[in-house]
Amino acid sequence: MIDKNLFATWIKRFLLEFIPGERSMARNTQHSYRDSIRLLLVFVAAAHHKKADALLVPDLSAEMLRTFLRHLEEKRKCSVSTRNQRLAAIHALARFIGERNPEFLSWCAEICAVPFKRSEKKPVGYLEKNEIDELLASPNRNTWIGRRDYCLLLFMYNSGARADEVARLIVGDLNLSKSSGGSCEFVRLNGKGNKTRLCPLWSSTAAEIKQLVNGRNDDARVFVNRKLKPITRFGVYEIVTRHVSHAAKRLPELRKRQISPHTIRHTTATHLLRAGVDINTIRAWLGHVSLDTTNIYAETDLSMKAKALHACELGNQAANKLWQGKPDLITFLGRL
Repeated sequence: MIDKNLFATWIKRFLLEFIPGERSMARNTQHSYRDSIRLLLVFVAAAHHKKADALLVPDLSAEMLRTFLRHLEEKRKCSVSTRNQRLAAIHALARFIGERNPEFLSWCAEICAVPFKRSEKKPVGYLEKNEIDELLASPNRNTWIGRRDYCLLLFMYNSGARADEVARLIVGDLNLSKSSGGSCEFVRLNGKGNKTRLCPLWSSTAAEIKQLVNGRNDDARVFVNRKLKPITRFGVYEIVTRHVSHAAKRLPELRKRQISPHTIRHTTATHLLRAGVDINTIRAWLGHVSLDTTNIYAETDLSMKAKALHACELGNQAANKLWQGKPDLITFLGRL
């Protein structure tokens, strides 16, 4: 008979059934939840001098959870965002248990009442046009590795794909032939939560990818390493940081910044916004669920803020012209 008081019983169901099955969470999210619960179990077991397998649900009290969160920040030196990420996983586990066993509803309410901490929102980092151009010029395209690196960087800038999406891309996800209707080449990206989106490709990107994948089967990975094995998202990160270091020799200001694959994703969004692409199209382009996530680019771009400020500047004739020839307010209302 299964003991419903044992933490292990609920954790196994949560990680093996609920997260991948009912919620269909991405593999990376599953790993994040797993790691959060593992850290919690080790901490609570040590506090109660028990084995993790012997822990009961009530062994995790709200006060114990607060102590664990302080431990993350003070001992493990985790940031506030990481602390909140761990807490979100624990809240999800508590709700899972409470919804399936009414005896733990009160316990669930106490655990979920432990609040998130407010964290300072850092401005989104992105590359200016001359910086992304320098990064793309870094690979030595006279070698196979250099051509692969150039293709990967160009694809990331074109598509705004996440590192994991780039690593998992297969030849069958590509459509590199224009139809008779004149539609452009595109790629199918499988993002977070198994959500699929289509992204158009520049002719230059499509041409580079065609050369790279020539002769491969549809189920083959697009980007592979020297041994022709699929690269991982960590491999994508290494390629980006290596070429950033190379580009920094010509643009020393790059040395002062932390540039990752996600920085290129931010760069794509910012440059699309500057080009006049509407924010909802950018949301679909990047695969964001919420428009609020995409709005951070509009808040971050200093050059667009400067243009808005110039339009409002006193004595600016361009701003004054907006009202010329317009009816007065009462007349305007009468026409509605």
